[in-house]
Amino acid sequence: MDPGIDLGAAVLAGLQASAIAGLATGVGAVPVLGIRRLSPRAEDVALAFAGGVMLAATFFSLLIPGLAQARIQVHGAFAGAALVSAAVLLGALLIWIIHRHLPHEHGFKGREGGPAGVRLARAWLLVLAIALHNIPEGLAVGVGASAEIAGIGLASDTLTIAIAVQNMPEGLVVAIALVTIGMRRTSALLAALLSGLVEPVAGTIGAFGAALSTAALPWALGLAAGAMLYVISSEIVPETHGRGHATEATFALLGGFALMLLIAGSLG
Repeated sequence: MDPGIDLGAAVLAGLQASAIAGLATGVGAVPVLGIRRLSPRAEDVALAFAGGVMLAATFFSLLIPGLAQARIQVHGAFAGAALVSAAVLLGALLIWIIHRHLPHEHGFKGREGGPAGVRLARAWLLVLAIALHNIPEGLAVGVGASAEIAGIGLASDTLTIAIAVQNMPEGLVVAIALVTIGMRRTSALLAALLSGLVEPVAGTIGAFGAALSTAALPWALGLAAGAMLYVISSEIVPETHGRGHATEATFALLGGFALMLLIAGSLG
């Protein structure tokens, strides 16, 4: 382990930050207690806004500091960019493998992943879909916390805020979807909260891995960025553009990106 990094402090910071981000999924689902349903347009706008926030966090809190650290470590701009690019592709590949083998369901795209013989209730498939989104987000927050402990990159507060903000509409959408298929409202709220608990687990793993050595940080930041980019491109964009609301979804994504640009510029 790199003696310059306090492993305990890094893991604790990753756990705390990712727990805050994960709990935001449950907080966002609270309105389900009073709202019976969202229109398809509102669902698409909410998820696209979350995607924009996620996209901004990927660039400002993961890729930019990852590139900066990689250039220092390998003593060259091209080599540093190549390192982070490889990590991005690897992170996307890992999440693709998880998506392919873990059954889950989306509102528009329907059921995906898992062996053909595996059958789960639709409610749990929806919960698993949000939980899958939360894995790369938790990793990103945990890695960001380690980077801050190591004195590298932007303040992890920016990343934590970004992931928490984008988790709230996701939590509401999944909770309302669960109510729509017959689940009680309190149970739907608890299910949304449960899906967010994946983040502290992933965040702790990410913080621990990144804290083992400063040499691992560019790889960890790139892996988290690639995982998040995969979710945006493969899950959020198709889901929000498939029901005739592509224009609204596009501007909602841009709005989320712009909001996080303001936050990153203010806190960074």
